[in-house]
Amino acid sequence: MSKIPFVKMVGAGNDFIVIEARSNLDYAKFTKAVCARQNGVGADGVLVLEKSAQSDYRMRIINADGSEAEMCGNGARCMAAYIVANFKPVKSLFGMETLAGEILAEAHGEVARVRLSNPKDYMPDLNITVAKQKLQVHYIDTGVPHTVLFVDGLQEVDANSMGALIRNHPRFAPRGTNVNFVEHTREGMVSVRTYERGVEAETLACGTGAVASALIAYLHAHPKVKKQKGAFVKVSTASKEILEITFDLDEGHKIDNVWLKGSAKLIAKGEYYYV
Repeated sequence: MSKIPFVKMVGAGNDFIVIEARSNLDYAKFTKAVCARQNGVGADGVLVLEKSAQSDYRMRIINADGSEAEMCGNGARCMAAYIVANFKPVKSLFGMETLAGEILAEAHGEVARVRLSNPKDYMPDLNITVAKQKLQVHYIDTGVPHTVLFVDGLQEVDANSMGALIRNHPRFAPRGTNVNFVEHTREGMVSVRTYERGVEAETLACGTGAVASALIAYLHAHPKVKKQKGAFVKVSTASKEILEITFDLDEGHKIDNVWLKGSAKLIAKGEYYYV
């Protein structure tokens, strides 16, 4: 039996087990065990802090099902807060290598913000058929693939069944997609519920999903805007926490300088007894 030190952190309702790199540890197998809600600690995924030859730090994201994700916005904020609390980096703004590229991060207490890699593959107005329903959805990759579906009556949506169908739709094969159900709340704010691949269920929040929803909602609401510095959208998550997204918009809907701000709270620390 191995005793593996860990901390549990939560960002906007997305919960993670944070560990430092260990040789000879099967991360997929470990993650399935430790993330189990009844027989483990319980979490949406595991964040692994590693050394990086390209950046200040390296973060790996292992989903609860053992698959490895390219990026996780809420996880990145939690990792940023963990680094600040435990390593006291000299630079207030430091880099973290991920499979989606390098991101920048800073944290102050239980609030952190991260600059994501630039979004790509924006495809608006895609027509798909799901459960004999014709839907118009919008797609963007904010580090991981996301599909946005605008709805009325967000709380009435069956996010798990509809999310699973869209997540596995042939249009998004072979990677699949995360699915965000989005409702306009008021000017500059949307409410979002997200079905996450890798967790294969609705989660209380998804950072990259909040970003995808904010970007597409802004473009949807401002079709004639060609250039904008410091565009700002608030996103209300299923956990009721508000995430703040800022970004720059250039000609041709080119989006860059995307920042995500929200909570990054330490919940517990201890040793996990891993067989």
